[in-house]
Amino acid sequence: MNKSLFRSRSTKTPVTDMLNEAGGAAYKMSPKHALAQYAMTGCFNDTYYVSAEVQLDKVFELCGKVPADFVAKTAKYCREKGYMKDVPAFLLTYLSYQSPELFEKIFSDVINNFKMLSNIVQFARSGKFKNPRSASNKSCEHTTLPRVMRRSIAKWLNGRDPNRIFRDSIGGSPSIADVIKMLHLKPPTKVHEALYGYLIGKNVNAEYLPSLVKQYEDFKQKRTKEVPEVDFRMLDSLGLDVEGWKAIAKSAPWHMTRMNLNTFKRHGVLEDDEIVMIIAKRLADPEQIKKSRVFPYQLLSAYMNTSEVPMCIRNALQNAMEIAISNIPEVNGQVYVFPDVSGSMHTTVTGNSKTPSQVQCVHVAALVAAAFLRRNPETVVIPFDDSLHFVNINPLDSVMTNAQKLMVGGGGTDCELPLAYLNKHQKKGDLIVYISDNESWIKSDGFFGHNSTSMQLEWVNFKKNNPKAKMVCLDIQPYGSTQVVETPDVMNIGGFSDTVFNLVGDFTKGELNADHWVGVIEKVEL
Repeated sequence: MNKSLFRSRSTKTPVTDMLNEAGGAAYKMSPKHALAQYAMTGCFNDTYYVSAEVQLDKVFELCGKVPADFVAKTAKYCREKGYMKDVPAFLLTYLSYQSPELFEKIFSDVINNFKMLSNIVQFARSGKFKNPRSASNKSCEHTTLPRVMRRSIAKWLNGRDPNRIFRDSIGGSPSIADVIKMLHLKPPTKVHEALYGYLIGKNVNAEYLPSLVKQYEDFKQKRTKEVPEVDFRMLDSLGLDVEGWKAIAKSAPWHMTRMNLNTFKRHGVLEDDEIVMIIAKRLADPEQIKKSRVFPYQLLSAYMNTSEVPMCIRNALQNAMEIAISNIPEVNGQVYVFPDVSGSMHTTVTGNSKTPSQVQCVHVAALVAAAFLRRNPETVVIPFDDSLHFVNINPLDSVMTNAQKLMVGGGGTDCELPLAYLNKHQKKGDLIVYISDNESWIKSDGFFGHNSTSMQLEWVNFKKNNPKAKMVCLDIQPYGSTQVVETPDVMNIGGFSDTVFNLVGDFTKGELNADHWVGVIEKVEL
């Protein structure tokens, strides 16, 4: 008898229905779930397994498989809760062609700064989008903006404070000047008219320029030494002295401060104890941290790359981290956290762009693991790749310290290993948390439709001894498969923001409905 073919199963397990990007057997996410996954993790850059072009095609395909209102809800959710930029802008652009009414409904929810506005203009000009009123199934050959987009952008700009528009006028592709020329804006006030002319290089009546532009021009022409409150990139080419840089540091917004600590050090700002204390206080301010919508991994990046700044600033970054991860749930019972440290996780979290993040996926996995340990001191953390890594970490150490200790590994991906270890040693547990790209391929049959994934089988075995246990699979890359199917006790979720922690907390308390994450997005009001 072929025992492999006729082996007995005490519990029926789902059959795999696809291959993942690494070639391993996997389970396909529903179109809604997959779209949410791409929206919360995708940056339209090459990843370890998939090119940017493949991601783009996949998101297009998924948009066509779900109702337009779910596209709108996903765009709003991943912008407001996931703090993402590229995919929500893409989804909004998609709606400008497919559902102008929904586009207008969520425009102001998604477009809350000029970077986002620049994104939708660039997407629309790319010629990638199809006009549903066109007889051709091919992408539009023209690159003009849809009427609803032109109208919404004009309304957005004309309703914005002129000083704010000027602050936003640095960078962007297309730039604000490009957009103004493209739309032939009709300014609502003389101040807007003067500003628009100034930005596109026309001679204007300086009397009507916004106050901030006047301050900038006075500083630029050395008529005053008072540094205007504009993006430092507007000032960098003007030959600022130390006092000028100190003035910038005193009034810099929270994110600008975090991102330019080394710049401030290079220009001698951090030799002033008063300025150092101002910066440290700002970085650790709970209200500013909340308003900044910072990704916890961005704080880890700042900490890792500012080893030579004063210790009180580094301590402030650690305090900011404790605040940023404060909504990690406290779980009653035993928690196990398994960060994936395989080779594919040692690529940058935002993909291989021209200016890639220095933060790798493994950093995010280690950070989440360390954060769970911080809130739940009895948590057992076991990094894995094609073997298990037992790392000595102390729950009393800071999240930053423990996260750095967990950055190990680099081998293949075998997601079943940690669960197999628990089963072998008959461990008891209440919550399992995986942080991975879900690209398990070791011990895979290399084809689907035959049996369950190894991780699915190990989970079924774990549930036999721990019937009340739950599992969260946190995915941090834009792929559309999973190693364990969604059930009332299993939640597959993606993303980098602290909102993920809230959902994990709701899930552990049984406060989500049967479709978990997708159900949360479905409840978004448009």
